[in-house]
Amino acid sequence: MSSFGQLNNSETLGPPITGIIGSGPAMQEVYRITRRVARSNASVLLLGETGTGKELIANAIHQLSDRHGRPFVKVNCGALSESLLESELFGHVRGSFTGAVNNRTGRFEAAHTGTIFLDEINSTTMHLQVKLLRVLQEREFERVGDTQTVRVDTRVIAASNRNLMDQVEAEKFREDLYWRLNVVPIPIPPLRDRREDIPELVAHFLNAYSEANDRFVVHIDPQAMQAMQDYHWPGNVRELQNYVERAVVMAESDELALSLLPEVVRGGKEQRASQLRGADMESLTYEMVQQGLANAGPSEDSLHNKIVNRLERELIAQVMLSCNNVQTKAAAKLGINRNTLHKKLKEHNLEL
Repeated sequence: MSSFGQLNNSETLGPPITGIIGSGPAMQEVYRITRRVARSNASVLLLGETGTGKELIANAIHQLSDRHGRPFVKVNCGALSESLLESELFGHVRGSFTGAVNNRTGRFEAAHTGTIFLDEINSTTMHLQVKLLRVLQEREFERVGDTQTVRVDTRVIAASNRNLMDQVEAEKFREDLYWRLNVVPIPIPPLRDRREDIPELVAHFLNAYSEANDRFVVHIDPQAMQAMQDYHWPGNVRELQNYVERAVVMAESDELALSLLPEVVRGGKEQRASQLRGADMESLTYEMVQQGLANAGPSEDSLHNKIVNRLERELIAQVMLSCNNVQTKAAAKLGINRNTLHKKLKEHNLEL
């Protein structure tokens, strides 16, 4: 374990960081490591499921560092094709490819003296990983179509919603790049592992969306709160945020009532993982569903597959909701291609 992750006698668990909600033990440990690593120039690897707040932690590291006030540049590596991502990261010169009518500065140059946040780093191709490794090692690169070397002083914070060592073993991610990125790993806990923070998060979102929508929803039905604390939150904080916003918009009084929450949260027909497998199996079940998404074949008619299919349907529905039903974005978050997602949507009767 990195020395950044070890607690010495002079340190205590850290209080919340401005802009990040949650004061439970799991998040206090995240705050402690975040504050320590911020004081260095070390590369940081944020590990956590989609919707856990990795970008907020990346921004906190930058703001708490000596680079605050300098550029903080964000790149979602899963949102662009290989060719577009290479140009986005490193820039290009005029005429280097069709459509390159002008020279373009890449994100690494834009982040010079500051920080670049590479989200969904697990989505990058082997070709791009070679160039990223060089930037981390030598602090230099060439723009697409150019021979002139560009040197930069840019701190790298990367994030992945998948286990990168598993990707390394599957020969989908370079081991040398993994170790360059993994100088200081910070695991971000899923919401189901920090349920004590749910009331604080709900109150925060309730206030924010009441103000944004000119509403006055200030009370929470105890049954609604209990349902939210029992739910396993496959979409994590982002999913909770979405449901609170919906409840505020739809509320006819000053109370967030149980009826304003989706059936899946209320414990309706779509049973929760905790009900199907036990609370201690929620994390494993969720990972099983994610892995199962890679296989678009027919499912066997067994109890196990019925459970996985039900959870798979729920997961896809929640991710589609968080992505505003944009299939390309949802496929990237799920780690599958768009054709597979389209087939799954049809299979689970989720097509719009």
